[in-house]
Amino acid sequence: MKLDEIDLNILKRLQENGKITNLQLSKDIGLSPAPTLERVKKLENSGFILSYHALVDEAKLELGICAYMQISLIRQRDNAINNFIAQINKIDEVLECYNVTGQADYLLKIMVKDIAAFDVLVKEKLTPIEEIRNMHSMVVISKDKYSKVLPYNY
Repeated sequence: MKLDEIDLNILKRLQENGKITNLQLSKDIGLSPAPTLERVKKLENSGFILSYHALVDEAKLELGICAYMQISLIRQRDNAINNFIAQINKIDEVLECYNVTGQADYLLKIMVKDIAAFDVLVKEKLTPIEEIRNMHSMVVISKDKYSKVLPYNY
């Protein structure tokens, strides 16, 4: 599917506000509601729009620590990567896991209530994973920019 300017505008508006009504979206992009809804459905069906989510305030849930952790694996073991990924997928506090280049093999985004919870996570959930050679963590002090809108020429 080839995207035109209207499709791109729809994608941008939905990234900015996934709860926007079809009526408001149609006004914003300059189409009537029926063709707007049809375009949104085409974007969903063609895989450009994967899902819709609520952005929840982590502070209101008392999740005060966001950390990133670099993980290096022990590569000598058979299936080390698959075993590591299977274990990481069982840990709710790990929100994201990326295979990366550089000094580490993986980068994890972690969210916990406090430093004590982070300590428990490391000691009881991460350290027992045999495929991990070493871990380096970075705790987020402040979130100075946050955007869910993909960088694209809309």
